Amino acid sequence: MSVPDYMQCAEDHQTLLVVVQPIGIVPEESFFRIYKRISAVSQVNVRDSQRVLYIRYRHHYPPENNEWGDFQTHRKVVGLITITDCSSAKEWPQTFEKFHLQKEMYGSTLYDSRLFVFGLQGEIAEQPRTDVAFYPSYDECETVEKRIEDFIESLFIVLESKRLDRATDKSGDKIPLLCVPFEKKDFVGLDTDSRHYKKRCQGRMRKHVGDLCLQAGMLQDSLVHYHMAVELLRSVNDFLWLGAALEGLCSASVIYHYPGGTGGKVGSRRAQGGSLSAEAGNRHRPGAQEVLIDPGALTSNGINADTSAEIGRAKNCLSPEDIIDKYKEAISYYGKYKNAGVIELEACVKAVRVLAIQKRSMEASEFLQNAVYINLRQLSEEEKIQRYSILSELYERIGFHRKSAFFKRIAAMQCAAPSIPEPGWRACYKLLLETLPGYSLSLDPKDFSKGTHRGWAAVQMRLLHELVYASRRMGNPALCVRHLSFLLQTMLDFLSDQEKKDVTQSLESYTAKCPGTMEIITLPDGLKLPPVPFTKLPIVRSVKLLNLPTSLRPHKMKSLLGQNVSTKSPFIYSPIIAHSRGEERSKKIDFQWVQGDVCEVQLMVYNPMPFELRVENMGLLTTGVEFESLPAALSLPAESGLYPVTLVGVPQTTGQITVNGYHTSVFGVYSDCLLDNLPGVKTNGCAVEVIPALPRLQISTSLPSETFTNTREQLQQLSIPIHELQRRDEEQVDFVEIEKLYGDFLSWKLEDTLSQFPLKPGKIATFTVNIKVKLDFSCQENLLQDLSDDGISVTGLPLSSPFRQVVKPRVETKPVNPQESSKVGDFSHVK
Repeated sequence: MSVPDYMQCAEDHQTLLVVVQPIGIVPEESFFRIYKRISAVSQVNVRDSQRVLYIRYRHHYPPENNEWGDFQTHRKVVGLITITDCSSAKEWPQTFEKFHLQKEMYGSTLYDSRLFVFGLQGEIAEQPRTDVAFYPSYDECETVEKRIEDFIESLFIVLESKRLDRATDKSGDKIPLLCVPFEKKDFVGLDTDSRHYKKRCQGRMRKHVGDLCLQAGMLQDSLVHYHMAVELLRSVNDFLWLGAALEGLCSASVIYHYPGGTGGKVGSRRAQGGSLSAEAGNRHRPGAQEVLIDPGALTSNGINADTSAEIGRAKNCLSPEDIIDKYKEAISYYGKYKNAGVIELEACVKAVRVLAIQKRSMEASEFLQNAVYINLRQLSEEEKIQRYSILSELYERIGFHRKSAFFKRIAAMQCAAPSIPEPGWRACYKLLLETLPGYSLSLDPKDFSKGTHRGWAAVQMRLLHELVYASRRMGNPALCVRHLSFLLQTMLDFLSDQEKKDVTQSLESYTAKCPGTMEIITLPDGLKLPPVPFTKLPIVRSVKLLNLPTSLRPHKMKSLLGQNVSTKSPFIYSPIIAHSRGEERSKKIDFQWVQGDVCEVQLMVYNPMPFELRVENMGLLTTGVEFESLPAALSLPAESGLYPVTLVGVPQTTGQITVNGYHTSVFGVYSDCLLDNLPGVKTNGCAVEVIPALPRLQISTSLPSETFTNTREQLQQLSIPIHELQRRDEEQVDFVEIEKLYGDFLSWKLEDTLSQFPLKPGKIATFTVNIKVKLDFSCQENLLQDLSDDGISVTGLPLSSPFRQVVKPRVETKPVNPQESSKVGDFSHVK
């Protein structure tokens, strides 16, 4: 036997194997629709009996495996169901001939067969036949399940007759010697009259009868026969068949202990009834493996139909612990024979499934490790894929997730092996995706922003590179960009300088054809790949919302009470209100932005790449009010360290605006980076109030911009024209409040100025200031220049000019002199 069945489990030993195959040209969809209905009839209660028959269906079965049917009867094809299309009576003879040829392939082992014909109507279809069923179409075949049940009952009749015939063999000492295919040449010329040979024949036949009893639903009888076969075969050192008898004993005990099955389909099998139900309480009792067989119960040929005496004296079922010990012994015997590699491999798989239910993971891993090193014939690529996939599934069942991912990754690589004419890159990609959990890898970048890195970064990077390559071979550049972006974002700390350059070059080549976006990518199987924003290119360490320039800041007028009194609550103090307001202040800025004015947010960023990083289309992401973001482009030197970057924008409406993050375009990938997803970012708050636009005034003086000097006690007049730079249609300036800033050396008459208001469009109001020096200003040079630096325009250039430097941090306050550093000199109080 050369083709292993990796899906085998211990309870398959009690099943009858039925092959379902098409004849001629049958649509694949139609065939599998009927096959699904047929395979649903997998369990049939025997009429007038408490026994249950279990059927195992296959639509493909290698004929060479059928030759091992005497060794283990569940490998023998006992039923054949064929499905065919036949549209006319002329085609019927040829169709029926093909049916007979198909039967000859498994003819030596078949108990019965059926032919289902679809599409043929008329006289031929009306003739009653037991082996042929006619249906008008694939949609009009209501009696398929009933036909299958009748077919299974016919199989049982033949099975029961064979069981009784073998168990009551009256041929004296001439019991036939059952052989596996490779043994036949070894027994040529042996002395068939020796006691050793007779015991060998008896032991093998006893084991064979145990198989038939297990298939016929007689579990207790099969246990007795297996025990007796073990004793006989052990005495003659018939190790191959001794292993088969031990495996049969294990299978019967597994069926008894685990009626739900070990193949992963919970509830697929019913608990055995009959005599075993009374012993359910003793299933796990230690010592249940001993067997006491009365030698007098054996006939001269070693076969006795009446096993009631043995049943009464024997404690037949193995305990869960002894099941594994017997499996180990059986596998060790199989290992002595090179041609029994498939049997050994399948026994390992069955033992692992049992151990998975018993939650004995370490022992299960030993069986799987043995299965890995079993040397079979040269396997095809498809068989290798199946083998590695099953190993991966079994490792997953016992909780070895990384080992499972390892074998699934090997299976994925086999899908694209060079020896395959048409590599299956889609299957390769799908299997690679299934390996991600085993390597602690998720395709959601948010999972990598929490705590320390999990898993082996080197293996994870290798797997991500393989995903990129498989995506490219599939012809899906969007997937390539998404996986490369994920690799660069999550594994940046583990990439060498050269790897960073290679990855970014590859990313730029892919984004030239398909730019990276923030859209979710949905795969054909429904898996969704979330977007990958580049929050590390560049890395942002702090975000600070900046106040408007001094001359543009809105100032709140003092109330009549002379202090700010909150009217939100009638209570003097409430801890709940105080706490909530404190939280609000921590988020909300204590200054305001003005509608229509250019507002700034300063970011402290640095470039972690070993080369110059170009960031394009960098702007703010906001909510709350309509906001026009003015994108910026910057170039950060290699490993720059902290670098200030100011992003600007203009609020178009009033209300509360919240800065949620920023957007960038790096290496052709567009990213929306939210502040909530940036670990370790310091911010002075994210929300600020936007108030309506106010009229804007500009003042200039009649004095020269050079140093202004005045002798003591000399009176000089200074004319200050007030120009209106900006107003809304519905507004007009009707009042100006002026405060003294530097003491008594300035004086004015406000009545003359107020008479010029309200200021009409295009008009200029003049404000006259008298300067009379009473102090010594000889040490204070460039006073007006300092005032100008604090925000007062003396040249006529509008203060809202877009040419203002936005990268260099602006000095908010500037002392007049060291002795009066606490004073702030500006004319911002002119309103």
